Amino acid sequence: MTTDVFIPAPYVNKLENGSCTWQSPSNIALVKYWGKLENQIPANPSISFTLDNCHTRTTLEYVKKESGDDKSTFSFKVYLNDELKEDFAPKIEVFFKRVVAYLPFLKEYHFTIKTFNSFPHSSGIASSASGMSALALCLMDLEKQLLGSMEKDFFNKKASFLARLGSGSACRSIEGPIVGWGTHKNIEGSTDLYGVQYLGAVHKVFENYQDTILLVDVGEKKVSSTVGHSLMNGHPFAEQRFKQAHANLDKLKEIFESGNLNSFIEVVESEALTLHAMMMTSIPYFILMKPNTLEIIDKIWEYRKTTGSKICFTLDAGANVHILYPENEKETVLNFIKSELVAYCKNGKYICDQIGFGASSIDNA
Repeated sequence: MTTDVFIPAPYVNKLENGSCTWQSPSNIALVKYWGKLENQIPANPSISFTLDNCHTRTTLEYVKKESGDDKSTFSFKVYLNDELKEDFAPKIEVFFKRVVAYLPFLKEYHFTIKTFNSFPHSSGIASSASGMSALALCLMDLEKQLLGSMEKDFFNKKASFLARLGSGSACRSIEGPIVGWGTHKNIEGSTDLYGVQYLGAVHKVFENYQDTILLVDVGEKKVSSTVGHSLMNGHPFAEQRFKQAHANLDKLKEIFESGNLNSFIEVVESEALTLHAMMMTSIPYFILMKPNTLEIIDKIWEYRKTTGSKICFTLDAGANVHILYPENEKETVLNFIKSELVAYCKNGKYICDQIGFGASSIDNA
């Protein structure tokens, strides 16, 4: 498949104004994507659990420009939790420039983008993933109306393709519960262009898998993911890391089928630590983990050793800790979190989440 497939046929309908709302989840990568090529192409494949409670809800309001309005530029305003966010405008501008060839209506409308997060923005819970995927879905909703119809499968593929051009990991937030992104020889349908629902065998132990997110740090990250990805260019360990990601995807494929949670723990925790090792060994080097991140990891290892629990951790590009565990351990793990780990969370805050099934349209009626 080439990107030309996403260039639309001439629109058959005219829309003067309207709105649409989509809710899209965040996701947590098990095999991490770190490093990218031109046009938001991943340097290595990744795979993630789609989340449920951590989501962004975005409403796109659109009004057709008047005949005298400037149609050579994009016109939009962005609100986060009802607050005008002018600092978001440059990122949306870049996104629109990347996707206008695939959404030629973009310069024909004035847009108001109203977005709400169910979790702290820019704190390592992939707010860009849920946010850009929700926006991409709203734009696809509008294009579907302009075209008159569109098959669901193509709608999702193009939404994922567009979301990727806004934030790489956003392409994994359209569907669920497990989504792969990046070409891998043993993952059916895998591609660098968009995320694909994992269609391999999955053991029942992964049903309703839990993810409790400990909010160690809820402020802006000192180093953005965009900058971090760029530092993989020329990184002394990059090539070996990319090979490791491919190998770990093969391991996970076997783990998903067998339900071997000991092997799952080994792969997932190794991937998390490798991600941060890449940050600490780039030039310039940086550390996104906090002291409390390390305290939590030590506590998890100690708890697992003494109880035999199948609890494990993973990290995104930030200080927060995602605690993954099977549903049958929910009560005991939550008791452990409340008694041992809450003390290391910012203001004692954490989010209880679990595997979800992707984005959904919200009826405005």
